Amino acid sequence: MFSNSLSSRFLWLVVIFVLLAEVLIFVPSVSRFREDYLLARLERAQIASLALLASDGSIAGELAEELLENAGVFNVVLRRDAVRELILSSPIPAPIDETYDLRNANAFTLTRDALQEMMRDEPRIIRVIGEPVREAGLLIEITLDTENLQAELWEYGRRILLVSLVISGVTALLLYISIQALVVAPMQRVIRSMSDYADAPQDANRIITPRSGVRELRAAEEALHQMQTDLTGLLRQKDRLAQLGGSVARISHDLRNMLTTASMLADRMEMSKDPSVKRAAPKLVNSLSRAIRLCESTLTFGKAEDPPPKLAPMRAATLVEDVVESEKLALAGPAEISFLTDVPRDLMLRVDNEQIFRVLSNLVRNARQAIEATKQPGVIEIVVSATRQGATEGVIIRVGDTGPGLPAKAKDHLFEAFQGGARKGGVGLGLAIAAELVRGHGGTLELIRSDEHGTEFRIWLPGAGQT
Repeated sequence: MFSNSLSSRFLWLVVIFVLLAEVLIFVPSVSRFREDYLLARLERAQIASLALLASDGSIAGELAEELLENAGVFNVVLRRDAVRELILSSPIPAPIDETYDLRNANAFTLTRDALQEMMRDEPRIIRVIGEPVREAGLLIEITLDTENLQAELWEYGRRILLVSLVISGVTALLLYISIQALVVAPMQRVIRSMSDYADAPQDANRIITPRSGVRELRAAEEALHQMQTDLTGLLRQKDRLAQLGGSVARISHDLRNMLTTASMLADRMEMSKDPSVKRAAPKLVNSLSRAIRLCESTLTFGKAEDPPPKLAPMRAATLVEDVVESEKLALAGPAEISFLTDVPRDLMLRVDNEQIFRVLSNLVRNARQAIEATKQPGVIEIVVSATRQGATEGVIIRVGDTGPGLPAKAKDHLFEAFQGGARKGGVGLGLAIAAELVRGHGGTLELIRSDEHGTEFRIWLPGAGQT
């Protein structure tokens, strides 16, 4: 597993790059070493030739051979005053293989010749031409065997390689330790924090605390801290909502039983001989029936089993009038509210009567309650209008008012359940259910505007034509 770790990959990269750098250093170093070696032989040969010239030819025989041996060459040719003189000489064991002129050699030539020399299998005899030191002549020429040159080149290369390995090893080790301390260890800490948090996301004590000194890792830790904090809050909210949902389901179940009993009592009121009671009884029965169906829908919503709408043709004007009539009966408070409707009598809808009644009733009730809560003097209007969009495209229903508008906070999560109601004290469930019911019909519910001049919602439903 170590070979797949981040540290090991950094380690190998460092070793490779250091060795590459050493190769770039090695090549010119070997070239320079060969050049210095040959220049040193030229200088020794020049000293030997000057010693012979200074003795006026008295140095000969074994002493001359000793001078050549010390210089490491076979013969020395010195050119002075345009005259080429063989100053020192000895038998050459083999023909001259190649001649190298160091006077005008460039870096590329020196590097190429050095590498070629190291790659040769056998030593050879070469001629080297250079410039005498201290202007002791026009040029100096020597002949020598490359056996010692090759041996010393390889020995120098081995030393360079050993130094390279040591440098790369030490550098890689130091960088490995640094990476472990500065990068890997903080990353492992983040990974451990994520693993611990995943085991118990509701535990706030498992949220990571940013403390890295590296800017990028610090930013990652802060982002993870924020994400874990938000997630913990959301999980707590979801738990509370789940508990609330269970409570609402139990309350709806009991309330449904109570309303069923009240509905049966209301049925008996229809048999009363009192005219006012007989007129009020049907509306009471309808209201109780809607309340019972609402409880049943709440129980179904809690099970996440939304019943599909039972579509049937109906007049849009009749539905809107029922909604407005119900809200007029519920008026309370000092605010004067005027209900206006603009719905063609021949406009037909193909909808679930109860579901769309709940949608419109919720929108109108929200507007009425928001207006009553402001207690503003004067007449405020709630307008419900419906228009046909083309012959078969659909129907647009608008519910607007001239009230104070929605709070800014409510607009952000307007159609999300339990994310804040459109009015003070609301829990944010009504509009979420309304939007879901409209989507069940294949339509859309959206907020058109909401400012100090009022609020307007727009419902689009597939149309059913006209009578």
